[in-house]
Amino acid sequence: MSTSRLTLSAWLIAASEIAFLTALGIGHRVYWHGGVDLTYVVFALFLSTNLVICFWEICLFFRRDYIESRSAYWQQQRLRTGRSPALAFLATKVPLRSAFSPTVWADVWAAYSVYDGSYADRRTYGFNVDVGNGFITAIPTLILYAAFTTEFLSPLAAGILGVMFFWQWTYATSVYLWSFFIAKRHRDISRGEVYGMILAFNAPWIVVPLLGLYVSIRLAVDGSYRVLGG
Repeated sequence: MSTSRLTLSAWLIAASEIAFLTALGIGHRVYWHGGVDLTYVVFALFLSTNLVICFWEICLFFRRDYIESRSAYWQQQRLRTGRSPALAFLATKVPLRSAFSPTVWADVWAAYSVYDGSYADRRTYGFNVDVGNGFITAIPTLILYAAFTTEFLSPLAAGILGVMFFWQWTYATSVYLWSFFIAKRHRDISRGEVYGMILAFNAPWIVVPLLGLYVSIRLAVDGSYRVLGG
């Protein structure tokens, strides 16, 4: 069968990308260190996920016109079917040849804009903070992941880099949630959607970075990677 006719659901493509990146780090740790610590696994998964989302956020910038127009489609689909736009998008069949298409992954934001309209409005904090994350943190995320995995940086340097970026993730996400409620966008969706789509999706970018701050400080103070099982 032609690869142009092979399709996978969007969620499976995203999950496969994250699993592949996570497995690369875990495999390296197991091979070179004879095992892997749970703390390391948490960061391997988080940093891999952020790398994938950075790509989505770059798509958010380059396909912003498409997202603003496409958001109306997901609004109409929600009203017509009553189905969650986020779940509907994740179930969308994507041709393998389009697995890295910016237009496909821009649709993530068009669907999410049903819950938070700021992603269909380039003038908002939500739109710009995620675009900034995509362009600014992709390379540092890769460096931090490589440092945690291979220990190629000194513990002090890795700790300083970690403090910088884990703090900004904690701060930026906290301000995003604050802006969401201050703008009263929670009134436009159900309580279940507030918990399931806004709080649950954003909580990892506060909880894991808080752990990351602790780990990064330990790296710098201890002068070793022992906190990651090294």
